[in-house]
Amino acid sequence: MKIQTRKKDFDDVMSLPGYPHKKPKKINLFWRSLIRFLTIFGMMGTEFTYEAEGLEKLKDEPCLILMNHSCFLDMQIAARVLFPRHYCIVCTSDAFVGFGGLMGWLMRQIGCIPTQKFVTDLTLLQDMTYCFKTLKTSVLMYPEASYSFDGTATALPRKMGVLLKKLDVPVIMIETFGAFSRNPLYNELQVRKGVKVSAKARCLFTQEEIREKSVRQLSDELDTAFGYDHFRWQKEQGLRIEAPFRADGLQRIVYKCPHCGTEGKMQGRGIHLSCDACGKRYELTALGELSALNGETEFPHIPDLYAWEREQVREEIINGTYRMDADVTIGMLVDFKAIYMVGEGHLTHDLNGFTLTGCDGRLHYTQKPLNCYGLYADYYWYEIADVICIGSNERLYYCFPKGADVAAKTRLATEEMYKLAKTRKLPAHSEAIPENC
Repeated sequence: MKIQTRKKDFDDVMSLPGYPHKKPKKINLFWRSLIRFLTIFGMMGTEFTYEAEGLEKLKDEPCLILMNHSCFLDMQIAARVLFPRHYCIVCTSDAFVGFGGLMGWLMRQIGCIPTQKFVTDLTLLQDMTYCFKTLKTSVLMYPEASYSFDGTATALPRKMGVLLKKLDVPVIMIETFGAFSRNPLYNELQVRKGVKVSAKARCLFTQEEIREKSVRQLSDELDTAFGYDHFRWQKEQGLRIEAPFRADGLQRIVYKCPHCGTEGKMQGRGIHLSCDACGKRYELTALGELSALNGETEFPHIPDLYAWEREQVREEIINGTYRMDADVTIGMLVDFKAIYMVGEGHLTHDLNGFTLTGCDGRLHYTQKPLNCYGLYADYYWYEIADVICIGSNERLYYCFPKGADVAAKTRLATEEMYKLAKTRKLPAHSEAIPENC
């Protein structure tokens, strides 16, 4: 899937008006039926099945529907599971871009509500409340906001329990199985055919339970519900994926050699992962595990390796040695007409947060560590390149790093830096903690 881009001068983009806020629209039977029909073709070959548990308690009342974010099939899975229920969809604002604003119109017809990922958006709460109270429709939301990199849950917002209390509606959970294994984000959009996809929908909280439980209880139970591990699931199911390209792009998440500790020298090609610095080689087995071809296998389970990389990043931050520097191509989102490509620049990330400069010195944007708990980073974003996105409700900056796989480490660093700053353990850091984080 591609997105419309347009080259435009930075000053001209800065003078453009933003997209006007519009209230959510209740999707009618025509659009619901059309979407359901199109999923037949989009999910062909997946042998999709699903089961529902406890949904009879909810009847047709508006609900908040939470779903884990595995791959590009997620929206189609939701359409199959939820039909013919009325629901609106919280989705990223860049999905509205294209065809001179026509895409934005279409997305609204199918019930989509635009929001900026990892940016505080109080309007979103108002829009969701409007859906529940006025439109009498459910709302589908992916609380992780980004696809899983390593097959486990992306960090959830820390105030989800507060949100559930404010919305005061029942909560449905949809969990997918096989979707990540079929099309993991790191694997360069290559579909692994023959992998079956399924889902389970269940009532996570009734309205009475929302009212009875504390914010902490709701948040803890939500964390448990999102405690999935797709690589472990694959092994437990005995699911063999023989695709000859299954390790392509694996260096995007395994960016640091677990043997010699060198970063940026890993290569994932075919069924093998290797380090150009020390020569260590691994096979990504058909069951989704790493197996060293020479010497010890440090981390057979990829999420364990990713967790080790997280700890390494955290140590760098605590020691004050963490820093990311990358030359980038810069795109900007201001309205729904296009992503405006405004030129070249440089992105740094250190204990002070992000600093983006470029466009012949006219662009200078900073974002502090406490700005948000996570980062919108993605692989091969809309078939352009790997991306790191920062910004505000007014405008977003899409930074495409040149010649470096930095998306995973930068996302990990953002999450760990936020945790340390929140507990005032970030070195040489004394900024006040904002209430909206």
